[in-house]
Amino acid sequence: MIKVEIPKEFSLLCKIDEDDIPAYIRKLIALELFREGKISIGKASEIAGLSVWEMMSLLKEKKIPLNYSVKDFEKDMKLLEEALE
Repeated sequence: MIKVEIPKEFSLLCKIDEDDIPAYIRKLIALELFREGKISIGKASEIAGLSVWEMMSLLKEKKIPLNYSVKDFEKDMKLLEEALE
């Protein structure tokens, strides 16, 4: 686990409760990594702590194209198989 100090003003700027900052940052990281094509939607949802459907909804809300390829599907299936083992 990596720990990062965030100024208290961050929660005011983002208009979120201090307790919600870790989840907010995980979502931002997941969104950006997905947008850059570095991770699949399955991995993004795992990082963000969301279901794949919730992640898809968040991507739509943030106007980030899904671009769900066969390669992404295969990665997500592998993650699912590992999770079910």
